[in-house]
Amino acid sequence: MKQLTLVIGLCIASLTGFSQSSNAINGQWLNPEKDGKVEIYESSGKYYGKLVWMKDPYEADGKTPRKDIKNKDAKLRERQIMNLVILTGFKFEKGKWVDGEIYDPKSGKTYSSIMTLKGDKLELRGYIGTPLLGRTAIFTRP
Repeated sequence: MKQLTLVIGLCIASLTGFSQSSNAINGQWLNPEKDGKVEIYESSGKYYGKLVWMKDPYEADGKTPRKDIKNKDAKLRERQIMNLVILTGFKFEKGKWVDGEIYDPKSGKTYSSIMTLKGDKLELRGYIGTPLLGRTAIFTRP
């Protein structure tokens, strides 16, 4: 009976630890160039990230907010980049956040993506087709 109680206790403890680790990426992260900050959050079991700070949020006039002018969809080019959701649809599986996409407002391109937390660094790999043919960016906590 003691062994069964121990096994059940360990199972519950591991499930609790698992659910906590899935939210470990929640919060703010600086991009590698340190000119943008993304807030990652969970919604309905998936993870998203929106751009909450930019080094240069305005055009040269200092008043006009930067727009998504490089978006391939002409209808979206008038939206502001600040508060734009650029990470979408990630789900937590086996210690990684997978099956998501990252939108790069600097190029106007969207890539399939995987996120992996390694210590205090978030590795975000964007790719087309297969992760082998991609690029990894390292995000850090501010």
